[in-house]
Amino acid sequence: MTDILLVPIALVVILVMLHSYFGMEILKRGIIFTDLAIAQFAALGSSVSLGYFHEEHFYLLTLGFALLSALLIAFASTRKVHLEAFIGILYVLGASGIMMVLSHSAEGMEHFKSLLASDILFTPPSEVMKSGVIYSFIALALYFLYPKLEGFFKELLFFSLLAITVTSSVSLAGVFVVFVLLIAPPFVSLSLGLKRPLLGSFLFGWFFSICAILISYFYDLPTGYSVVFLGAFLTALIVLFSSKKA
Repeated sequence: MTDILLVPIALVVILVMLHSYFGMEILKRGIIFTDLAIAQFAALGSSVSLGYFHEEHFYLLTLGFALLSALLIAFASTRKVHLEAFIGILYVLGASGIMMVLSHSAEGMEHFKSLLASDILFTPPSEVMKSGVIYSFIALALYFLYPKLEGFFKELLFFSLLAITVTSSVSLAGVFVVFVLLIAPPFVSLSLGLKRPLLGSFLFGWFFSICAILISYFYDLPTGYSVVFLGAFLTALIVLFSSKKA
């Protein structure tokens, strides 16, 4: 049992740390669905790989589509547009594109379900290590390079790094898991007004993710969807009961 659970737990520990940072920044910007739109474009890239290239160029296409959406969002953030509405349009564009690409694929719906939330219980250890290396370089870029930039190039670097993060995360965990790990931990942490919101995000994200993995293992439930459900359920409860009357 320990061997099976160790890898997915290690994966969510890594995912929560980097995604909570990005989620905190996204909430501060007030563009909540940015990650969902980028994740959807990353999923569209992987669908194109499956539908037209028999899964060849998988990572290249997934990353390419994610970076395209990041570039569009970074550019839109410098223009006088309703940014949240623009990001919503990108989201439905990616979602509809996936359904069109996979409509003639025999495994289309199974692939679509795994794109939304994968069964991370059986993630190969090599994938976790590879993602850990990618996330380490992203963290270094955020710490050393990001603070030195300004204006459009700073936004472009932020959204590009988010796109690279999401590309790796979507292939491992799925669109919904990426969204809940990005938004739920910082949302709860900021709602509670914690003095160290990032640390609070880590602790809450680790708590519900690891609990969901254990629940899915013992009750034979889909792991990805268990993480999404428990994270969203606890977040909704905590935010509602900790908030003040309008």
